Amino acid sequence: MQPAFAPSGLALAAAGHDHPLEPLQSQGAAVASRAALAALAGVAPAELDALAGAWSRLPPDRYLRDGGAYRHRRHASYVFDVAPGTLCEAPHRAHWQPTDYNALHGGIERWFEPVEPGVAAAPAWRGLIAGLGRLFAAACGAVERWYVEAHQFRIDTAQGIGRPTPEGAHRDGVDYVAVLLVARHEVRGGETRVFEAAGPHGVRFTLDVPWTALLLDDARVIHETTPIQPAGTAGWRDTLVLTYRRGSFLSPG
Repeated sequence: MQPAFAPSGLALAAAGHDHPLEPLQSQGAAVASRAALAALAGVAPAELDALAGAWSRLPPDRYLRDGGAYRHRRHASYVFDVAPGTLCEAPHRAHWQPTDYNALHGGIERWFEPVEPGVAAAPAWRGLIAGLGRLFAAACGAVERWYVEAHQFRIDTAQGIGRPTPEGAHRDGVDYVAVLLVARHEVRGGETRVFEAAGPHGVRFTLDVPWTALLLDDARVIHETTPIQPAGTAGWRDTLVLTYRRGSFLSPG
Protein backbone atom coordinates (compact mmCIF):
# COMPACT_ATOMS: atom_id res chain seq x y z
CA MET A 1 0.00 0.00 0.00
CA GLN A 2 1.28 3.47 -0.90
CA PRO A 3 1.66 6.02 1.91
CA ALA A 4 -1.07 8.63 2.29
CA PHE A 5 -0.77 11.58 -0.06
CA ALA A 6 0.69 14.26 2.19
CA PRO A 7 1.64 17.91 1.63
CA SER A 8 4.86 17.41 3.60
CA GLY A 9 6.60 15.52 0.81
CA LEU A 10 5.91 18.30 -1.67
CA ALA A 11 7.00 20.94 0.84
CA LEU A 12 10.29 19.20 1.60
CA ALA A 13 11.20 18.89 -2.05
CA ALA A 14 10.19 22.48 -2.73
CA ALA A 15 12.39 23.73 0.09
CA GLY A 16 15.36 21.84 -1.28
CA HIS A 17 15.69 19.61 1.79
CA ASP A 18 14.96 16.44 -0.11
CA HIS A 19 15.63 15.00 -3.56
CA PRO A 20 12.39 14.89 -5.59
CA LEU A 21 12.80 11.18 -6.38
CA GLU A 22 11.47 9.87 -3.06
CA PRO A 23 8.19 11.85 -2.92
CA LEU A 24 7.66 11.20 -6.63
CA GLN A 25 7.89 7.47 -6.01
CA SER A 26 5.95 7.39 -2.75
CA GLN A 27 3.24 9.97 -3.48
CA GLY A 28 3.18 10.32 -7.24
CA ALA A 29 4.11 14.01 -7.07
CA ALA A 30 7.02 16.19 -6.00
CA VAL A 31 8.20 19.78 -6.29
CA ALA A 32 11.81 20.29 -7.38
CA SER A 33 13.49 23.47 -6.17
CA ARG A 34 15.34 25.81 -8.52
CA ALA A 35 18.67 24.42 -7.30
CA ALA A 36 17.52 20.82 -7.68
CA LEU A 37 16.23 21.48 -11.19
CA ALA A 38 19.50 23.12 -12.25
CA ALA A 39 21.42 20.17 -10.81
CA LEU A 40 19.27 17.71 -12.75
CA ALA A 41 19.96 19.70 -15.93
CA GLY A 42 23.68 19.92 -15.18
CA VAL A 43 23.75 23.69 -15.58
CA ALA A 44 23.96 26.80 -13.41
CA PRO A 45 20.60 28.42 -12.52
CA ALA A 46 21.63 31.47 -14.55
CA GLU A 47 21.62 29.30 -17.68
CA LEU A 48 18.00 28.45 -17.03
CA ASP A 49 17.20 32.15 -16.58
CA ALA A 50 18.75 32.86 -19.99
CA LEU A 51 16.02 30.78 -21.66
CA ALA A 52 13.18 32.91 -20.31
CA GLY A 53 13.28 35.62 -22.98
CA ALA A 54 12.00 33.20 -25.61
CA TRP A 55 8.58 33.13 -23.91
CA SER A 56 7.96 36.72 -25.04
CA ARG A 57 8.09 35.48 -28.65
CA LEU A 58 5.47 32.73 -28.46
CA PRO A 59 2.73 32.90 -31.12
CA PRO A 60 -0.96 32.70 -30.21
CA ASP A 61 -2.56 29.32 -29.62
CA ARG A 62 -5.22 29.24 -32.35
CA TYR A 63 -6.89 26.05 -31.14
CA LEU A 64 -8.56 27.33 -27.97
CA ARG A 65 -12.18 26.18 -27.95
CA ASP A 66 -13.40 28.35 -25.09
CA GLY A 67 -13.28 31.51 -27.21
CA GLY A 68 -10.29 32.96 -25.36
CA ALA A 69 -7.11 34.53 -26.71
CA TYR A 70 -5.00 34.27 -23.57
CA ARG A 71 -2.64 31.42 -24.49
CA HIS A 72 0.57 31.49 -26.54
CA ARG A 73 2.70 28.43 -27.17
CA ARG A 74 5.34 26.49 -29.10
CA HIS A 75 5.87 22.74 -29.28
CA ALA A 76 8.64 20.22 -29.99
CA SER A 77 9.07 16.46 -29.73
CA TYR A 78 12.10 14.38 -28.75
CA VAL A 79 13.25 10.82 -28.28
CA PHE A 80 15.50 10.27 -25.27
CA ASP A 81 17.45 7.00 -24.90
CA VAL A 82 18.17 6.74 -21.20
CA ALA A 83 21.29 4.57 -20.93
CA PRO A 84 23.44 6.38 -23.52
CA GLY A 85 21.83 9.73 -22.72
CA THR A 86 21.04 10.38 -26.37
CA LEU A 87 18.47 13.12 -27.03
CA CYS A 88 17.20 13.44 -30.61
CA GLU A 89 14.67 15.97 -31.82
CA ALA A 90 11.85 14.30 -33.76
CA PRO A 91 10.51 15.79 -37.00
CA HIS A 92 7.96 18.47 -36.24
CA ARG A 93 4.60 16.87 -35.60
CA ALA A 94 1.12 17.65 -34.38
CA HIS A 95 0.21 17.50 -30.71
CA TRP A 96 -2.69 15.10 -30.17
CA GLN A 97 -4.58 13.85 -27.13
CA PRO A 98 -7.60 11.54 -26.88
CA THR A 99 -10.83 13.02 -25.57
CA ASP A 100 -10.56 10.70 -22.57
CA TYR A 101 -7.74 12.91 -21.30
CA ASN A 102 -8.69 16.27 -22.78
CA ALA A 103 -12.41 16.66 -23.33
CA LEU A 104 -12.01 20.27 -24.51
CA HIS A 105 -9.17 19.94 -27.02
CA GLY A 106 -8.79 16.20 -27.51
CA GLY A 107 -9.40 14.32 -30.73
CA ILE A 108 -7.83 16.91 -33.05
CA GLU A 109 -4.31 17.33 -34.41
CA ARG A 110 -2.97 20.66 -33.21
CA TRP A 111 -0.05 22.01 -35.21
CA PHE A 112 1.78 24.55 -33.06
CA GLU A 113 4.78 26.55 -34.18
CA PRO A 114 8.08 24.80 -33.39
CA VAL A 115 10.43 25.77 -30.59
CA GLU A 116 12.99 28.28 -31.83
CA PRO A 117 16.23 26.63 -33.02
CA GLY A 118 18.36 28.68 -30.63
CA VAL A 119 16.29 27.53 -27.68
CA ALA A 120 16.24 23.90 -28.81
CA ALA A 121 20.03 23.91 -29.11
CA ALA A 122 20.70 25.54 -25.72
CA PRO A 123 22.53 23.26 -23.25
CA ALA A 124 20.09 24.25 -20.50
CA TRP A 125 17.08 23.24 -22.61
CA ARG A 126 18.59 19.91 -23.60
CA GLY A 127 19.88 19.35 -20.07
CA LEU A 128 16.40 19.82 -18.61
CA ILE A 129 14.84 17.27 -20.95
CA ALA A 130 17.61 14.71 -20.40
CA GLY A 131 17.96 15.27 -16.66
CA LEU A 132 14.25 14.87 -16.01
CA GLY A 133 14.22 11.86 -18.30
CA ARG A 134 16.87 10.21 -16.13
CA LEU A 135 14.95 11.08 -12.98
CA PHE A 136 11.71 9.61 -14.29
CA ALA A 137 13.53 6.48 -15.44
CA ALA A 138 14.89 6.08 -11.92
CA ALA A 139 11.40 6.59 -10.51
CA CYS A 140 9.85 3.77 -12.52
CA GLY A 141 12.94 1.58 -12.77
CA ALA A 142 12.31 -0.02 -16.15
CA VAL A 143 12.41 2.21 -19.20
CA GLU A 144 14.96 2.45 -21.98
CA ARG A 145 13.44 5.21 -24.10
CA TRP A 146 11.18 8.19 -23.52
CA TYR A 147 9.02 9.91 -26.11
CA VAL A 148 9.05 13.51 -24.92
CA GLU A 149 6.89 16.48 -25.85
CA ALA A 150 7.94 20.00 -24.86
CA HIS A 151 5.40 22.81 -24.62
CA GLN A 152 6.24 26.45 -24.03
CA PHE A 153 3.19 28.29 -22.63
CA ARG A 154 2.43 31.91 -21.87
CA ILE A 155 -0.95 32.60 -20.24
CA ASP A 156 -1.71 36.31 -20.15
CA THR A 157 -4.36 38.55 -18.62
CA ALA A 158 -4.85 40.94 -21.54
CA GLN A 159 -8.56 40.03 -21.61
CA GLY A 160 -8.88 40.02 -17.83
CA ILE A 161 -8.60 36.31 -17.06
CA GLY A 162 -6.18 33.67 -18.32
CA ARG A 163 -6.74 29.94 -17.88
CA PRO A 164 -3.62 27.74 -17.58
CA THR A 165 -5.76 24.57 -17.72
CA PRO A 166 -9.03 25.36 -19.52
CA GLU A 167 -9.76 21.62 -19.68
CA GLY A 168 -9.95 21.50 -15.87
CA ALA A 169 -8.42 18.86 -13.60
CA HIS A 170 -6.92 16.22 -15.83
CA ARG A 171 -4.29 13.65 -16.64
CA ASP A 172 -2.23 13.91 -19.83
CA GLY A 173 -2.20 10.29 -20.99
CA VAL A 174 1.55 9.87 -20.55
CA ASP A 175 3.82 8.35 -17.90
CA TYR A 176 5.28 11.49 -16.29
CA VAL A 177 4.71 15.22 -16.49
CA ALA A 178 6.95 18.11 -15.44
CA VAL A 179 5.48 21.60 -15.10
CA LEU A 180 8.31 24.14 -14.83
CA LEU A 181 7.53 27.68 -13.79
CA VAL A 182 9.51 30.12 -15.94
CA ALA A 183 8.01 33.43 -14.78
CA ARG A 184 5.06 35.07 -13.00
CA HIS A 185 4.53 38.76 -13.76
CA GLU A 186 1.86 40.88 -12.05
CA VAL A 187 -0.77 38.19 -11.67
CA ARG A 188 -2.98 36.84 -8.93
CA GLY A 189 -4.17 33.26 -8.79
CA GLY A 190 -2.52 30.43 -10.66
CA GLU A 191 -2.80 28.03 -7.74
CA THR A 192 -1.62 24.51 -8.52
CA ARG A 193 -3.82 21.64 -7.35
CA VAL A 194 -2.78 17.99 -7.33
CA PHE A 195 -5.17 15.20 -6.37
CA GLU A 196 -4.92 11.44 -6.09
CA ALA A 197 -6.48 9.84 -9.15
CA ALA A 198 -7.95 7.06 -7.01
CA GLY A 199 -8.30 8.59 -3.58
CA PRO A 200 -9.53 11.55 -1.55
CA HIS A 201 -6.25 13.34 -0.84
CA GLY A 202 -4.71 16.34 -2.51
CA VAL A 203 -2.55 19.43 -2.08
CA ARG A 204 -2.84 23.08 -3.11
CA PHE A 205 0.03 25.52 -3.47
CA THR A 206 1.41 28.20 -5.79
CA LEU A 207 4.61 27.91 -7.77
CA ASP A 208 6.14 31.38 -7.51
CA VAL A 209 9.92 30.92 -7.80
CA PRO A 210 11.23 30.82 -11.38
CA TRP A 211 12.57 27.42 -12.40
CA THR A 212 10.87 25.40 -9.74
CA ALA A 213 9.02 22.37 -11.08
CA LEU A 214 6.02 20.21 -10.28
CA LEU A 215 6.77 16.56 -11.14
CA LEU A 216 3.86 14.15 -11.61
CA ASP A 217 3.29 10.44 -12.06
CA ASP A 218 0.45 10.83 -14.55
CA ALA A 219 -1.17 7.48 -13.77
CA ARG A 220 -1.51 8.29 -10.08
CA VAL A 221 -2.50 11.94 -9.87
CA ILE A 222 -4.74 14.53 -11.48
CA HIS A 223 -3.65 18.15 -11.74
CA GLU A 224 -4.90 21.61 -12.63
CA THR A 225 -3.96 25.28 -12.23
CA THR A 226 -6.56 27.90 -11.35
CA PRO A 227 -7.15 30.98 -13.55
CA ILE A 228 -4.96 34.05 -13.26
CA GLN A 229 -6.10 37.68 -13.02
CA PRO A 230 -4.09 40.88 -13.50
CA ALA A 231 -2.35 42.42 -10.52
CA GLY A 232 -1.17 45.36 -12.62
CA THR A 233 -1.55 46.73 -16.14
CA ALA A 234 -0.38 43.53 -17.83
CA GLY A 235 0.34 40.11 -16.43
CA TRP A 236 1.41 36.68 -17.53
CA ARG A 237 2.45 33.26 -16.30
CA ASP A 238 5.09 31.38 -18.30
CA THR A 239 5.66 27.64 -18.02
CA LEU A 240 7.50 24.84 -19.74
CA VAL A 241 5.58 21.56 -19.71
CA LEU A 242 7.48 18.36 -20.52
CA THR A 243 5.70 15.02 -20.91
CA TYR A 244 7.37 11.61 -20.98
CA ARG A 245 5.75 8.51 -22.44
CA ARG A 246 6.90 4.95 -23.06
CA GLY A 247 6.39 3.15 -26.35
CA SER A 248 5.42 5.99 -28.67
CA PHE A 249 4.04 9.48 -28.94
CA LEU A 250 0.31 9.87 -28.51
CA SER A 251 -1.24 9.89 -31.98
CA PRO A 252 -4.66 9.32 -33.57
CA GLY A 253 -3.42 6.08 -35.13
